[in-house]
Amino acid sequence: MARKIKIDNAKQKQDNQKGRKVGGKPQRQYFLIVCEGTKTEPNYFESIKKLLPRGIMQFIDIQGTARNTKSLVNWTDNFRNEQVQNGKIYDQTWAVFDKDSFLAQSFDNAINKGENMSDKINCAWTNEAFELWYLLHFEYVSVGMSREDYKPHLEKWLTKKMGKPFKYEKNLPNMYEILQEFGNLKQAILWAEKLENGYQDKQFSEHNPCTKIHHLVKALEAQFN
Repeated sequence: MARKIKIDNAKQKQDNQKGRKVGGKPQRQYFLIVCEGTKTEPNYFESIKKLLPRGIMQFIDIQGTARNTKSLVNWTDNFRNEQVQNGKIYDQTWAVFDKDSFLAQSFDNAINKGENMSDKINCAWTNEAFELWYLLHFEYVSVGMSREDYKPHLEKWLTKKMGKPFKYEKNLPNMYEILQEFGNLKQAILWAEKLENGYQDKQFSEHNPCTKIHHLVKALEAQFN
């Protein structure tokens, strides 16, 4: 779980909203990323965070909660409100969670609640499992699969790319680095967008396979610029 940093950045957020710049560059944004899991998703985003320049790393808080769907969105909102009381205001708040075997109604309600709040919680959800995002670095997936179904596909691709046997474990701490070296992030984003655009007028729980992780990844990568 990321170290909490108490920073009074209310004025900075106001300046961001006005589009002001410092030194000719847009001011950095403060991110709160709250994950359903305590290892897989936090490890992935912590790896991105570590690649940022040291002065930017403090702009990103990552929390792993062991909560899911609506309880995760509620926890995120409560945590964010607590941080406001400490003088810390986030420009972007994200909840990261999977459909898995949770009830369709719970999944849909969580997304609708988060994204319709006056202070929006962006939902970087995946249907069914986070591993779909990993696999899109290697192939386009058009058929819904469970978390366990993704595992042999990832192992096949990475064994081929690495030239040695690869065994996928759910909580690998360096999965982002592995995907950066052997996968194709740009293609993963394009395929995620293709999946996303392929669903019309359906409940989110019916968007299978689908992922919104690429939106958060793109938002974080913008901090490199």
